Amino acid sequence: MLRHTRLEHRFVHHVPERLEPGVLYISMDFATAVHRCCCGCGEEIVTPFTPTDWRMTFDGETISLRPSVGNWNIPCRSHYVIERSRVIEALPWSDDEIANERHRDKEAKESFYDVAARAEVNQSAPATDTRFDKAPSVWLRIRSWVTRKPTGTK
Repeated sequence: MLRHTRLEHRFVHHVPERLEPGVLYISMDFATAVHRCCCGCGEEIVTPFTPTDWRMTFDGETISLRPSVGNWNIPCRSHYVIERSRVIEALPWSDDEIANERHRDKEAKESFYDVAARAEVNQSAPATDTRFDKAPSVWLRIRSWVTRKPTGTK
């Protein structure tokens, strides 16, 4: 059962050292959201915004975060969706479902970043199509930042 069924959102530049329970801290500068687990266990949950991780939607009043937050790396193993600032408990996943999702996530990251890396290598050669001149380096910087820090619990 979830202790927090609603999250207050705060847009911040830097995530504070001490996280308040029931608050979703959003740093657009670092393309990430951080909160304490909604089950009440107190664990810090990090959800990076990348093409292969989470997407955040702000409608001017509420926040939605997709896909679901599955805390498979912490003892509570809570699973929930944040939809319009409401926390909706989701069904628990089996060990096989978790393993399958980790495999799918790994393949999605490898595929996306491999394409981005190849596009950046191709930039070093003279190109006539400049539509992707800046995008790959941004995603590679995000990838570098995400892989340096412990990420969420996806």
